[in-house]
Amino acid sequence: MRDLTTTIAAPTTAERVRSACARAADATLAADGVTPTTTPVHHLLADGSVVLTVPASGPLAATVTAAGARGVAAMLELTDLAALPLRERVRSLVWFRGRLHDVPAARVPATLDLVASENPHPALLQVNTGADHEDPHTLVRLEIESVVVADATGAESVPVGALLAARPDPFCAMESHWVQHMESAHRDMVDRLASRLPVTLRHGHVR
Repeated sequence: MRDLTTTIAAPTTAERVRSACARAADATLAADGVTPTTTPVHHLLADGSVVLTVPASGPLAATVTAAGARGVAAMLELTDLAALPLRERVRSLVWFRGRLHDVPAARVPATLDLVASENPHPALLQVNTGADHEDPHTLVRLEIESVVVADATGAESVPVGALLAARPDPFCAMESHWVQHMESAHRDMVDRLASRLPVTLRHGHVR
């Protein structure tokens, strides 16, 4: 007898976290004794650390510098939002916990080049610009100790090794513009694509 079971391919939890890292805009960085701050750049490196930009004159940068080699216990929160304005737009939350360190001045240019080669974010131009810049930023590095992701199905921890071995969805960088265009200009195509979904998911408006 033929097996009619339908297998639904889905990304692994580690792949979902990598996609959230690539998609998320601003993230929130919290450290012991310091008010949480928004960081526009959060880039995962191959060594398992995350490079971030924070205001150079802010209390977080001062706390990290004062801590020296000990670093500061910190948590980075990423919010993965759906491309369309849904009622529940948050797809998942990702929390990285670890020790926060500053990036030595001698290593800042090379670190900027490395991050910019993979993520040319405009906020990188605010780093190492001098005190006279209207909003100077500095680089800090979070050495990851644990990763947890939470969504509508629950919460799950992700081993750092699995996270580094995973790759983000290749379409995640263009997803928002592509999906918004499809929704506004090609609704008929969205309906045809929806017809290919499993029967259990084929109901209601795609919102």
